[in-house]
Amino acid sequence: MFDKIKTALISPVYAHCDVPCGIYETDTMTHAAATCHRMAEKYAEIGEVDDEDPESMNTAIRCIMTKEKHAQKCKDELYLLWSDYFKPEHLEAFPDLHDVFWKAVKQCSTVKQTNSVDECSKLQDMVHTVAHMFADSKK
Repeated sequence: MFDKIKTALISPVYAHCDVPCGIYETDTMTHAAATCHRMAEKYAEIGEVDDEDPESMNTAIRCIMTKEKHAQKCKDELYLLWSDYFKPEHLEAFPDLHDVFWKAVKQCSTVKQTNSVDECSKLQDMVHTVAHMFADSKK
C-alpha cells in the first residue's frame, strides 16, 4: 500500500537537460512571443465580449489561454538560455546580458497580465535582442 501512495505522490519533473547537451536555440521563444502577439491581436479583433454570445466568449477565452501558455513558454526558454547557455565569459562581450534577460522575463509576466498588443510587441523586440546576442555569441 505504501508503494501505491508513494507512487501517487511522485510527479514528473521536466527540464531541458543538465548533461549538458549543448543544444540551444531561440526559435522556440521567438515563436512563443509571436503567438502572444497574434493572440492579443485576435482578442482585440473580437471587440466587446458578449456574455450572451458563447462563440465570442469561447474565442476570447481561448485567445487568452493560448497567450498565457506561450508567454510562460517564452519565459521558460529565456530562463533556460540565460542559466544554462550563457557563461561568465559571455559577460565580456555582452556586459548588459543579465539586464537584457531580466527585463525580457519580466516582460513575459507583463504580457501575461495584460491583453496589450503593444506589450507583446515589446516582448518580441526583447526576444529579438536575445536571439541576436545568442547568435553573436556563437561567432
